[in-house]
Amino acid sequence: MSMKFDDFLKEQLQDPEFKKEYEALQPERAIIQAIIDARKQSGLTQKELSERTGITQGDISKLERGNANPSIRTLQRLAAGMGMKLRVEFLPDAARVASKGDHSGEN
Repeated sequence: MSMKFDDFLKEQLQDPEFKKEYEALQPERAIIQAIIDARKQSGLTQKELSERTGITQGDISKLERGNANPSIRTLQRLAAGMGMKLRVEFLPDAARVASKGDHSGEN
């Protein structure tokens, strides 16, 4: 009997050390998924995106598999090749905000 990945992950996340590492990698997973989703939304293959950006198809594949860390410039080139703009955001960490409590009125 094989275990479904989601069940396996849920089980592994019970380990605090595993959970900490898994959560630390979330931004990288989000970037990878954003690249894949944007390319598919654009209706482009990796080869077509490669032709538009000058980034080799192999390098695009590495990015989408998580085997490379793209620079901001590379992300901008990918976005432009898909007719999109790159946007980077810094968001409050909900856990940190909650642990600080309400400090309204303080500077």
